[in-house]
Amino acid sequence: MTAFSPLQRPLIDRFGRHVSYLRISVTDRCDFRCVYCMGEDMTFLPKKEVLSFEEVEAIAGAFIARGTTKIRLTGGEPLVRRDIMDLVRSLGGRIGHGLDELTLTTNGSQLVRHAEGLHAAGMRRINVSLDTLDAARFAEITRRGRLDAVLAGIDAAQAAGLAVKVNMVAMRGVNDDEIEAMMAWAHGRGMGLTLIEGMPLGEVGIDRVERYLPLRELHEKLARLYTLTPLDRSTGGPARYVRVAETGGILGFITPMSHNFCESCNRVRLTATGQLYLCLGQDDQVNLRDALRQGGPAALDAALDHAMAIKPKGHDFVLDRNHAAPALTRHMSVTGG
Repeated sequence: MTAFSPLQRPLIDRFGRHVSYLRISVTDRCDFRCVYCMGEDMTFLPKKEVLSFEEVEAIAGAFIARGTTKIRLTGGEPLVRRDIMDLVRSLGGRIGHGLDELTLTTNGSQLVRHAEGLHAAGMRRINVSLDTLDAARFAEITRRGRLDAVLAGIDAAQAAGLAVKVNMVAMRGVNDDEIEAMMAWAHGRGMGLTLIEGMPLGEVGIDRVERYLPLRELHEKLARLYTLTPLDRSTGGPARYVRVAETGGILGFITPMSHNFCESCNRVRLTATGQLYLCLGQDDQVNLRDALRQGGPAALDAALDHAMAIKPKGHDFVLDRNHAAPALTRHMSVTGG
């Protein structure tokens, strides 16, 4: 059996799960205000509290040294952070040197100017959050976004050689009438589509109980209309995938509410201020920023050990009229998607 040096011990939590996937929120800021994600009048973090790129690189390096092979940059909207491509290029340089993949989740608004640079830095696929193809509905959901800018960004990403997967939050009475059209559009362009259940994080602009759409219900409806073949595939995240025979494309389901995926959780999330959240639906966290600033690499390594010791078994999301308040007060944009 291979012996690991202190900075090479794999990150194994108390339930035997290997943390191989780190999601890094580089900013809580966003140029949209999606109704299921943020309040309309958000107060964002002071810039002085946000990790520097050098600190992000140091923390990412510590994870890679201990067996983390996939990093996803998130936000907020990651591409609105100034000089973000400097960080992308630096982390991209680690691909093949412990890191297998660097990816990004984006709202697509900044892709026209960044797509080629992302590919040049070593990214090969990205996720684009897009909940509708109707311009007026898009403006309502995002409160300030422009659909044409996002579609142009997707064009630019595909032209640059990036594989694109579309993420769609399914909301009853908002966009559930558009799911089949979105699937046909995405699959027609060679893109996967992943449907996501809304989660009770932060005070936002919709009634979550009223808009909640269990994806099990949606899966059953689609299975009556299409031939869905389960796939034994994973991109490192929580989605379960099927192939749709009629379109030839891949459809994913992320079901934190109706069927959680905690038993195989391999993920942790680093916020823009350096708090490491061990579960999206719990408040367990470790302050990696303070560990790094006060104690350097050794303290950071010890903090990762502590994180594995307290990583919870899973979340306890409940959403009904008796639990209509958010499960957690922090918004999705704070934790990083």
